[in-house]
Amino acid sequence: MMQAYTVRVGKRGQITLPQVVRQQLAVNAGDILTLVQLSDLLLLEPPQLPQLSQRFSQQMDDAGLTLQDLLEGLAQERQISSKIHFGQEA
Repeated sequence: MMQAYTVRVGKRGQITLPQVVRQQLAVNAGDILTLVQLSDLLLLEPPQLPQLSQRFSQQMDDAGLTLQDLLEGLAQERQISSKIHFGQEA
């Protein structure tokens, strides 16, 4: 869905996002947005890290993995990589 809104740029370059947009995108005061300039078009993107973190956590839960499982797997991968690349274990 595409919706267009008119916003005013203040003296210091600030704009106010319409309340409906803030609610739909879960943007709160103090959030950092990404501003992308494509020629003469400006795009504002909401923060992606919380969404990615939630998706990653959900995938871990679905797979029955814990943080400890991931850390142990990382240690094993380091040993394998070290052996392959340097001929010795880390």
